[in-house]
Amino acid sequence: MPTKKEDLPSTIARSAEKVQRTYAKTLDSAEEQYDSEERAHRTAYAAVKHVAEKKGDHWELKDEKGPSDPQSEQGGRAARERPKETYGGVDANKSKQELYEDAKQAGIEGRSDMSKPELAEALRKHSERETRKARS
Repeated sequence: MPTKKEDLPSTIARSAEKVQRTYAKTLDSAEEQYDSEERAHRTAYAAVKHVAEKKGDHWELKDEKGPSDPQSEQGGRAARERPKETYGGVDANKSKQELYEDAKQAGIEGRSDMSKPELAEALRKHSERETRKARS
């Protein structure tokens, strides 16, 4: 939240037209809906944060492509060519259950209490230890 109510409008004025429209429309409807100017301001700020991110003294639109967007990167060749996401070198596309099974096979203790990232990190550390053992 900007420190002063005046901070947001000044940064909005230097931003993309869509950001300005989002702020103005939301503020107008929020002022009608709420008795509090502060609450209307917070609502408009939340709407701006949904479509843009602050870059210095202005707001830039977020690049969010949805599933109905024809240029969406969620499927097809673009998805296959994109490098796999990893948690510390462990494939993040694996389910928690798959990581759990891998951890079970590796003999990692406490795995039932671990989150998906924690399982992946434990597997990464285990793999590093095994690699060091093999080298020595």
